[in-house]
Amino acid sequence: MGTLIEKSTPYIAMISLQFGYAGMNIISKVSLNRGMSHFVLVVYRQAVATVILAPFAFFLERKVRPRLTFYIFCQIFVLGLLGPVIDQNLSYLGLKLTSPTYSCALTNVLPCMTFVIALLLRMERLNIKRLRGRAKLVGTIVSVGGVMLMTLYKGPLVKMVWSANHQSPEDNQKSTQAATASGNKDWILGSVLILAATLAWSVLFILQAAVLKKYSAHLSLTTLICFIGTLQATLLSLAFVRDPSKWALGWDINLLTAVYSGVVASAIAYYVQGLCMRVKGPVFTTAFSPLMMIIVAVMGSIILSEKIYLGSVVGGVVIAIGLYAVLWGKLKDSTISTDKNSLEVLPNSQVMLPRNENKADDVEAASNQPKNKELQTHELNVMRQVSAN
Repeated sequence: MGTLIEKSTPYIAMISLQFGYAGMNIISKVSLNRGMSHFVLVVYRQAVATVILAPFAFFLERKVRPRLTFYIFCQIFVLGLLGPVIDQNLSYLGLKLTSPTYSCALTNVLPCMTFVIALLLRMERLNIKRLRGRAKLVGTIVSVGGVMLMTLYKGPLVKMVWSANHQSPEDNQKSTQAATASGNKDWILGSVLILAATLAWSVLFILQAAVLKKYSAHLSLTTLICFIGTLQATLLSLAFVRDPSKWALGWDINLLTAVYSGVVASAIAYYVQGLCMRVKGPVFTTAFSPLMMIIVAVMGSIILSEKIYLGSVVGGVVIAIGLYAVLWGKLKDSTISTDKNSLEVLPNSQVMLPRNENKADDVEAASNQPKNKELQTHELNVMRQVSAN
């Protein structure tokens, strides 16, 4: 029973995270439409995340925190620039110019981008002769095809009980025409910004996976990323936002957006993604992103009265099929890697060799097993303490 829970924890964590991201997209859209600057929102989001994470990182990892070298600090500096500054600013601006559902649909090219980059950097394996390799490749392509289907094919309106529109037909026609005119004006720019943000997010996943191998204190790493990102985002915001009133927060949706985004979408998300990335790899953490689009489509129809069309439903089903194909391929990878007679990619090697044909590597791997088990035990203890608090 305990083994089953440990194996299912990364899946449950990533699925729950998509619900958190979906809620952030909805309230962020409302806040941005009401005039909140996306530059200011990024600063407050990262500041809240830093304040939340810092005490846990200081006390829980004070005995296991690695030494912060200048090289690692430079990598963390780049992570802060990629995530809090580039990714979030471009994402919020693209969200403001488009819609939550459309923004999430474009963001779902993230697994494909991450897969290609990880493959080029030899962090991910792809053996198209194996069924699991074809599943990952085809699943990624199918997911992207589902995104394109949802984006390009609108289809008839799907009537939902909870999204019944009580406006008159004349008002509906006027609002639709206004939305179409505005969408045609900003849709292309918004799409480019979202895709650029997604590329930055993908590179962040790859770099973070590399940094975690040298700086294994996940909470401390996440706190440093948020803190450095806050400083970088503040300098950028001061250059573009000169009006002091834009920085003011009241007891309104702007405050809720800043706090919710900082706690859920930054503090919790960065840490959970880091742990899952350590166990399952960068492609696994991004493969769940299509779920967010489906959740946002439903939440948007309920909260924002967004209309859902047949293309969205069909595209969501196609994306789900591609998602589970990728997950199946990753599951087979993890199963085979634990088999003593299976083939595996050795560190710093480009050739797949049977483990029993390279005794020296087997001895080295065996010598590192206690250290890896100790590190995994520490990570599980940290997760239990965070959950208890």
